[in-house]
Amino acid sequence: MKPTDLRGILQYVPAFRDRIFVLALDGAIIGDENFANLLLDIAVLRSLNIKVVIVHGAGQAIAEDGKQRHITPSNLDGCGVTDDDTLELAVNAANRLTHEILAGLAAHDLRAVCSNCITASPMGIIKGIDHQNTGKVERVDWTFIASLLGEGCTPVVPPLGTDGAGATYRINSDAVAVSVAMQLKAAKLIFASPHDGLLRQDGSLIRQLAFGALEEALHSGDIQERLISKARHAAQACEGGVSRVHVINGLIDEGLLAELFSNEGIGTLIYASEYQGIRQAKKSDIRTLRRMTRKSVENEELLRRTRASMEQEYQDYFIYEIDNNPIGCVALHRFSDTDIGELALLYVSPSHENQGIGRKLMNFVEDEARNRGIGRLIALSTQAFAFLQNKGGFVEASPEVLPENRRTAYEQNGRNSRILAKSVK
Repeated sequence: MKPTDLRGILQYVPAFRDRIFVLALDGAIIGDENFANLLLDIAVLRSLNIKVVIVHGAGQAIAEDGKQRHITPSNLDGCGVTDDDTLELAVNAANRLTHEILAGLAAHDLRAVCSNCITASPMGIIKGIDHQNTGKVERVDWTFIASLLGEGCTPVVPPLGTDGAGATYRINSDAVAVSVAMQLKAAKLIFASPHDGLLRQDGSLIRQLAFGALEEALHSGDIQERLISKARHAAQACEGGVSRVHVINGLIDEGLLAELFSNEGIGTLIYASEYQGIRQAKKSDIRTLRRMTRKSVENEELLRRTRASMEQEYQDYFIYEIDNNPIGCVALHRFSDTDIGELALLYVSPSHENQGIGRKLMNFVEDEARNRGIGRLIALSTQAFAFLQNKGGFVEASPEVLPENRRTAYEQNGRNSRILAKSVK
C-alpha cells in the first residue's frame, strides 16, 4: 500500500491526532529539489490535525555562503568554535533558510511563524578552547510554541539563540530539536538528513532499536562515525521522555509519509521504554488478575476464563502497577504455526480510567507482538471495540481472519463479539 493511499493513512490518524511532532531538518534538505515534496508531506500532517514544529540546520548554507564571500567558516555544525565571521554567516544563512521554509508553507496555505523561543548561553571554554559564539540551549519558551500550535500555526525554529542581553549564539540544530521536543513532550522527533537512517559499521541500516540497545551500540562503536551525533541526540531525546525518534532520508519523495504511515518505514525508529509500570505476570498473579477483572467478566465486558487455563498460559499476561498495586492488565496470545496474535483481557481499574493507561497497555502489546515476530493482531470485543478502533487503529474484520481453533471458540461461546484486526509488521 502506498503511503499516500488515504486508507493506509487513516488507520494511524486516531493515534496521531492532536499530537506534536518535531521535525528536525538538516540544512542540506532545504536546498534539495525534494524539499517541495517534503513541504507537501507536512501539509498532509497538518490536514490530519497533527501539530508540527520545524527546527532546521544551516551547515550547508554556511559553507556555500562562506565560499562566495571567500571566508572559511570556523565550524559548520554548531558544535565547534564559532568565530565572529562564522556567526555572521550563520545568522544570514539561517534567516534565509527560515524565509524559504515560511514561503514554502505559505504556498500550501499553512500559517507559520519564525519563533525566537531559544534562550542560549555560551558553550564557553572546553579543554582550553574558547568556543566564542557557539552556544547551548539554556531554556525553551515552550508555552509560546504551544500557543502558536494552538492557533494553528507551524513554528519554525532556526539554529540560533539569544541570551536576553543582545548576544546571539550559533547552536547545533539537532540539540535545539531535542530540547524543543522534550519541553513540548512531543510524541515524535523526526530527524531528516541526507542519510537513510542509522547505519552499522557493516553498512546495514538499523530499522528499529530500543533506547537501551542504542546506548549499547554507541558504547560498542557499532554506529558509523558520521551518524554518531544523530544517534546520541536520539538517545538523549528518548532519555528525556520522547517516546519515538525517527531518523530518515529527507531527500526521498514521500519519505516522511512512508516512515510515519506504513509498518515498514524507510529509516530508523528508536523507541524509548514507556512501560516501566508493566511487567509479565507470574503464576501467583493469576488469582489477583481474576479478582481484579471479576466485575468486568460479570458484566460481559471480558471473556470468562478458567483459573486453570490462565495458570497454564500465565506468561501471556501482563500487569500494570502503580506503587506495586495492580491497576490494569492485558494479554497477548500467539497462535501456533501462524504469525497471528490476539490482544485480550485489556482492563484498567475504574479508579485509573482516562489516564492513558489503556492505550499504553495496547501499545505495549503491539510492540511486544512485533518483537516476537507477530505480523497481525486480532482482538474480540463486545464493549471496547470503539476504543480499539479509535485509539488503536484496529479495523473490523470477518471471522475468516481468525485461526481455526480461535474461530471455533468464537462460534461456540455465543458472545457475538466484534472481530477487529491490525497489521503490526
